[in-house]
Amino acid sequence: MITVKRIYEKPGIDDGLRILVERLWPREISRERAHIDLWLKDVAPSPELRKWFNHEDEKWEEFVRRYYLELTGNAGIERIKTLMKENNNITFVYSSRNIEHNNAVALKNIIYDIK
Repeated sequence: MITVKRIYEKPGIDDGLRILVERLWPREISRERAHIDLWLKDVAPSPELRKWFNHEDEKWEEFVRRYYLELTGNAGIERIKTLMKENNNITFVYSSRNIEHNNAVALKNIIYDIK
């Protein structure tokens, strides 16, 4: 099972394996406080896509489509699939303020679509 959680939220016992899915380390949080088990920078959207999206809700569907295309052939996706077989719970950790439209939500949906 994959869940998503902001890095600024307190880690929970049910989080399981916590994977940071951002290209850059989030501001104002220490690595100790973040409790990240794995940082997969390569599954984050490209800087160009991230800047284009700019967390504008009206661009969400096109963002997901473009992100899916970026992830085609990405080795990180295979790694996530393997980790899903080895771990009951995985949490994609992200830093966006938008809890509905962010790369972790998109990545979770993409993983389930290609699984």
